[in-house]
Amino acid sequence: MDGDIRMSKKELSRLEVVQAVVGSKLTQMEAAGRLKLSVRQVKRLCRSYREDGAAGLVSKRRGQPSNHRIGDVERAHVIELIKARYEGFGPTLAAEYLWEEDGNRHCVETLRRWMKEAGLWSVKRKGRRSVHGLRERRARFGELVQIDGSPHDWFEGRGPRCTLIGFIDDATGKIVYARFVPVESSLAYLDALHAYVYKHGRPVALYSDRHGIFTKHDPEDPAPTQFERAVKQLGIESILANSPQAKGRIERLFETLQDRWVKAMRLAGISDRDAANGWLPAAIARHNARFAVAPRHVEDAHATVDQSPATLQRICSLQYVRTLSNALSCQFAGRLYQIQTGGEPRYGLQGKKITVCQASDGMLTLLNGDEVLPYRVFDRHAQLAESRIADDKTLNAKVDAALTRMRTPKYKPSPEHPWKRTSIKAQVVSRAARSGSP
Repeated sequence: MDGDIRMSKKELSRLEVVQAVVGSKLTQMEAAGRLKLSVRQVKRLCRSYREDGAAGLVSKRRGQPSNHRIGDVERAHVIELIKARYEGFGPTLAAEYLWEEDGNRHCVETLRRWMKEAGLWSVKRKGRRSVHGLRERRARFGELVQIDGSPHDWFEGRGPRCTLIGFIDDATGKIVYARFVPVESSLAYLDALHAYVYKHGRPVALYSDRHGIFTKHDPEDPAPTQFERAVKQLGIESILANSPQAKGRIERLFETLQDRWVKAMRLAGISDRDAANGWLPAAIARHNARFAVAPRHVEDAHATVDQSPATLQRICSLQYVRTLSNALSCQFAGRLYQIQTGGEPRYGLQGKKITVCQASDGMLTLLNGDEVLPYRVFDRHAQLAESRIADDKTLNAKVDAALTRMRTPKYKPSPEHPWKRTSIKAQVVSRAARSGSP
């Protein structure tokens, strides 16, 4: 109805008190106490009520734009910036980049409203999720480190898909190691373990999923995996999670990085792994400054590394057992390796089991216990096709590579090529004429 007056709860409560004052049921002093106003303000309210009735208590600013509203020109400028540079960014991430890169500091909720009205952002409805019990963070830095890999289109089609190997400290939420690798493999995790231990020391425990890289599922095969063997040699506890939710801290980390780092690399023009790995240290520092927390106890739980750098490198490499022949030789990956004794007979090595350590760069080290054995290499036959070996984490990458080879068109001469213009009969006649045959 036209005669209706819309009032807030605060204005309704004021109306009741003002009516009581005007009706001489309350003194102005008592009304001021109830409304938490001064007597002067109560007198002003009573005067407005006598002149305009209940409408006199309604705010005159209702329906009017705020005096602090950001101008339409500024709003349009920000929206154009988001469309031009920050397409696909959420309001929170867009607000950070607008402040750091463009000097436009606006409230996240203001940006959210602008982006929704401009059709640049929509609320994502989340389905009902299972409720999982919360686990308190560990108390000290280095007590528990969660490890995992995230295969993803990190370069948004500008470069090949790859995997981010990440280590996150449970107590602080810090990214303590990250690197882009072609595929998630044992060697990638061994390199990550070496880099982490060399920099920080030995953590108390590593927390991973139950993939074949971290444990074997055949009860009849007691031999550890390459990663299990290295972790055990370093004296680190290996703990396996029963579900992805159990190691939720690193799962949530990858969800964040797949949003933030993908967009950051787009802005930086990064399209390959080498450039991305060079960019990572600064990105990790920014992430840790933004999201990491202080541990409950300041004491560092990392233990010192007992091994020398060379021994640590060998532990964090692929290791295979071979048996030496009477000629002190063994085969590995299609080549023959013969031990060099410097002219001294070493009959004790005949039939001895030795360890072949293969580093990520392909360098081989032959060990008899802790002794490094010098050797010569002889090619016996073609190198075995190691690229044919794959687990379920490297399978997709190998199939994608095979598809790329199949799609690459083979060269086919055009019909106008000289080879095709000359018929077979003409070629025979030409050869006969040159040779002088009848």
